[in-house]
Amino acid sequence: MSNTPVIRFLNTLMAACLAVMATSVFVNVVMRYGFGSGVAASEELSRLLFVWMVFIGATAAYPQGEHMAFTSLLHPLLKPGREAALKLTTGLIHALVVLSCALLGWGAWQQVLVGMDSVSVVLGYPQALLPLPAFLCSLAIGVMALWKLLRARPIDFGHAAEVE
Repeated sequence: MSNTPVIRFLNTLMAACLAVMATSVFVNVVMRYGFGSGVAASEELSRLLFVWMVFIGATAAYPQGEHMAFTSLLHPLLKPGREAALKLTTGLIHALVVLSCALLGWGAWQQVLVGMDSVSVVLGYPQALLPLPAFLCSLAIGVMALWKLLRARPIDFGHAAEVE
């Protein structure tokens, strides 16, 4: 799943955020130490891009099984004869992820609404752009977890899992 077009697109977005952040901070450091004045927008831009990059990364990591998982709870259930317990525990985990995403999404949406009426000090972008990636991330992960819950999909242990 790591080379699907959506994952590649999200990875490209994260790389672009990181490149702009690094360039902005580097230019700001050179301007401050070399010329005695900095770029005021550098800090605001870096903060905004960092928030977006974190939530884009969380969204890209979830379908690949690279998020934190309850592998220590599920690993003993991988043995033969414990399929029902594994299925029940997996369903519970997916349901808890959906609930967590609903709560995060609701709170983030409230912050988006509050931020619509204010703008950032230097760049002038709507403050709603800071909580928006949390809302979008919770929506995306929530939909993926709900889909796994409804299809009774097992937890993807990712690349580090070892099954006996």
